Amino acid sequence: MQAPTPIPAERLQFAMPPVHDSSADERRHRKERLAGALRIFGRLGYEDGVSGHITARDPEHEDCFWVNPFGMPFKHITVGDLVLANAEGQVVEGRHHVNQAAFTVHAQAHLARPDVVAVAHCHSLHGRALSTLGELLDPITQESCAFYESHALYDGYTGVVVDSDEGRRIATALGDHKAVILRNHGLLTVGDSVDAAAWWFLTMERSCQVQLSARAAGRPILIGHKQAVATREQLGSDLVAWINYQSLWQDISRSEPDLLS
Repeated sequence: MQAPTPIPAERLQFAMPPVHDSSADERRHRKERLAGALRIFGRLGYEDGVSGHITARDPEHEDCFWVNPFGMPFKHITVGDLVLANAEGQVVEGRHHVNQAAFTVHAQAHLARPDVVAVAHCHSLHGRALSTLGELLDPITQESCAFYESHALYDGYTGVVVDSDEGRRIATALGDHKAVILRNHGLLTVGDSVDAAAWWFLTMERSCQVQLSARAAGRPILIGHKQAVATREQLGSDLVAWINYQSLWQDISRSEPDLLS
């Protein structure tokens, strides 16, 4: 009996980040992904009162950023609810206010990093817990190795961030990394797409949970420097983050298509 003929690899489907023909198309895409990411964060319980934001740079007005409206539940946000604000936090499109304290941090991260399309920051449980220790993630799992020598600690807390100087200090601590742990505050991640920034936040939060759980159970064994670097090189790019995120996007967009309205 003859064995089945393998299908050529070029005929198999594999999603890659889309290329857009116009700023309008790219804007719509970023806003759809932003609304979807906010709903996913809402599902996972990352929302804490009015705290927590994801921002996406506008593809045409690059010093303006789309953000979730102040006080609106993540789980209910639609594309039409999103607000466009300039670097000073002034609303230039939309019907709602923005959280000025949170936007100060996001705007400064965007301004310091022209390569960054999206910034995610929420007061998630395990990220906040690890942040109180004032230390970085250890390379103890494959997932945490994605952050090995690719995240930083902002080792200071001055209360709610309301001035641009504090936002600039956080952006300086972030440097060219994909994430920063804000001591006694939580996590902030960035990416060259909404998908990447959201994925980094999701997997960083889980890595914080694993580290805290492992420490509570005993003394975790660290992955060696060489192996941690090699793993980061395999898993630590924004493209890999984008690919990992696609199943979450497919789930939220198919199960809650009203987010696109």
